[in-house]
Amino acid sequence: MNRESDYILELGGKTITPDTTAEVTVDGSLRGRPWLAVHWKCCSVYSRIYRNAEGTAYTGRCPRCMRPVRATVGAGGTRARFFEAQ
Repeated sequence: MNRESDYILELGGKTITPDTTAEVTVDGSLRGRPWLAVHWKCCSVYSRIYRNAEGTAYTGRCPRCMRPVRATVGAGGTRARFFEAQ
């Protein structure tokens, strides 16, 4: 993954530009892996969801009820980092 790449996330009609502070190490792994903060309205808890290794989506589950969420990376965007999942 090239650090110069511009990745954008689309979530519930809103689009998100991910954190550009993640670095790709010599072995290809991410340092400072990009994440989004999610307020899970289903259980009234907060957690992070992380970008996958391919850089195509942010995925995660509610830490209490295990409800899944997937936010794909796409064109356009916002720099928001906190979202609600229902």
